Amino acid sequence: MFLHNHVICEDLAELYQRKIKWEKLMGKTILITGANGMIASYMVFMCIYLNESQHYNIKLILNIRSYEKIRKRLGKYIDKDYIKLCEQDINKAIILEEDINFIIHGASLASSQYYDSIPIEVILPNVCGTIQLLKLAEKNNLEGFLMFSSGEIYGKVDSAVRVITEESMGTSNTLDLKNCYCESKRMAEMLCYAWFRQKEIPVKLARICHTYGPTMDIVNDKRVFASFVHNIVNNHNIVLNSDGSARRPFCYIADAVAGLFQILLEGIAGEAYNMCNSDEHLSILELAQTLVDMYPQKNLQIELPQKNQITSSQRQNESQGIVSNEKLKMLGWNCKYNTKSGFYRTIESIQQQELKI
Repeated sequence: MFLHNHVICEDLAELYQRKIKWEKLMGKTILITGANGMIASYMVFMCIYLNESQHYNIKLILNIRSYEKIRKRLGKYIDKDYIKLCEQDINKAIILEEDINFIIHGASLASSQYYDSIPIEVILPNVCGTIQLLKLAEKNNLEGFLMFSSGEIYGKVDSAVRVITEESMGTSNTLDLKNCYCESKRMAEMLCYAWFRQKEIPVKLARICHTYGPTMDIVNDKRVFASFVHNIVNNHNIVLNSDGSARRPFCYIADAVAGLFQILLEGIAGEAYNMCNSDEHLSILELAQTLVDMYPQKNLQIELPQKNQITSSQRQNESQGIVSNEKLKMLGWNCKYNTKSGFYRTIESIQQQELKI
């Protein structure tokens, strides 16, 4: 349970000290979809912290798929009278009696392991789910609608582009299943913008890039940062399946959650914001080396594939552009954690959880 984890507790207390207009959430009702997800659950934790430690009187309606998983996440807090669980399918009409002030749409299958195997299940919450939530928003005097979009919506950006801003756009093959996520997120953004222009729904879009933290599922999440943490925690060598040259902006979850609340509460309606740590733009190989170097006592190694084992699809272009977070910084946001401190907190937290199992 999260409040028994000292890393998460420290994160929540530190988040409250940031210059975010938390007071806008006082006495409000928030619907959060995908509430058990890695990032959305941290936002739930923060709302619980505001209620329990600061008496904010926030009512939470949590849309979930598994009661057992959310109980494991929240522990005793699942029975609090300010929490209501909603197991409705967001791809169908959502019926709620409560008046809602904020919607946070975090329901999505973001891991690439699903793109080839269950692309329909990847697409539906991004498109149909977004439509149903926007229709629900029409029935409420909504103060804010935050949609979790993705940095993947940029697609393949021209190699001449060195800095990727919110105005940048690349290409994407719609007949390649691996693009089902980015294409459905693009459609979700368009749906949100259409409802903003035609129905005046105050939508804000967060283009989330590579975010990691204590709530990662290091067993089932096959993304590289989750796999690397799984290896470190279990004292296994890090095995790369590519040349490791692909570069990503890695962001610790506390910084990401601060940015998401800042976008929800202070962002401009109808606009998108890159949610990433541009200063920590590392290659996959650099990340692996950083993690191994952090724990010399484990004597772990990085295992690289033979050159003849790397396919053309695995060879990465090292000149990939850097995703810019300057627009988000204009709201007053900044990152407090670098790669070493963020992954140290992540691994320490997960190891504490492992000891309790």
